[in-house]
Amino acid sequence: MANPALMRNSSVAAKKTTPSWSNVKAKLADFDRAGLMGLVQDLYTASKDNQAFLHTRFALGGDVLKPYKATIDRWLWPDVFNNQNTSVSKAKKAISEYKKAIGQPVDLAELMVFYCERATGFSDDVGLQDEGYFDALVRMFEQALKIVHSLPENARADLIDRLDTVCRICHNFGYGVGDDMDDLLAEHGIFRHQ
Repeated sequence: MANPALMRNSSVAAKKTTPSWSNVKAKLADFDRAGLMGLVQDLYTASKDNQAFLHTRFALGGDVLKPYKATIDRWLWPDVFNNQNTSVSKAKKAISEYKKAIGQPVDLAELMVFYCERATGFSDDVGLQDEGYFDALVRMFEQALKIVHSLPENARADLIDRLDTVCRICHNFGYGVGDDMDDLLAEHGIFRHQ
């Protein structure tokens, strides 16, 4: 029989050894400027995701949305002839990573609308019939509408037109996708494609 006191001490020791942001922050306090620059450089060279994050955060390299759109495109409109598959979670992760990097509302809306366009385009192109994929599309459509609705009026028109086109195409899919999108558009006072 296991000793409860030992098990409790083991659990406490495990919790103390799990590093957290507080531990990292305490270590960073010991760095001088050169050491901190070296650390950021190491993180930059460690992964493409880190590079995209820093490029976005500091608005470097022109179109900061390009790497995020490329990821969304890859996972929502895969090359089926090369046995690539879809991944809603990986496409959504690109939007989440952009949001952490800088999260400008207009650009965030652009990524969400782009997600809807790519998911719709792929479904229409290959005749996809995947209820989970469609559910994720409707949820992203709803999020896109919410953020578009929060933008200044002069930034909304093009994005609403694009979402309206997505909705119109989605009426071809079944599963109530187009109807759900109609309801969401109506909730935001938008009645366009009929």
